[in-house]
Amino acid sequence: MPLALAEFNSASAEEVRPVLSACLAVPRWVDALLAARPYADFAALSTTADQVTPLRRNEIRAAIAAHPRIGEQPASKGSDADWSRSEQSGVDNPDEFAAANAAYEERFGHVFLVCASGRSGEELLANLRSRLGNDPETELDVAGAELAKIARLRLAKAITA
Repeated sequence: MPLALAEFNSASAEEVRPVLSACLAVPRWVDALLAARPYADFAALSTTADQVTPLRRNEIRAAIAAHPRIGEQPASKGSDADWSRSEQSGVDNPDEFAAANAAYEERFGHVFLVCASGRSGEELLANLRSRLGNDPETELDVAGAELAKIARLRLAKAITA
């Protein structure tokens, strides 16, 4: 259930930490957003969220672990699982994704991460395949940028003006 910005500003850190962690499982990001409260408007909150990125490589690796494979539905329950299901709703070719995911994970050692919201399964699969050509460090940076995009979308769902 989304929080109004006023509610977010006045709630205890313990109450809103899980909401922010569902947007992006990076403690430094969550702590920075909590520390900068209160926010005059959602734009100020969004600006603070953007200022904490780019993410560090160790943060990217840890946050990737909280995401399901693209094309697979998360087994967990909660806002982040619901958001993931919604974001991946365009994935309509799970068998192709299973094979591409296996190749990606073999190459990089982690799940493929992309901001899937509003994109077709074909577009996502093409993105995955094109990223297989990246070196591991470049790919980790790309995944970090995708995490930041996902976080912005989720933050807008979690905190309303």
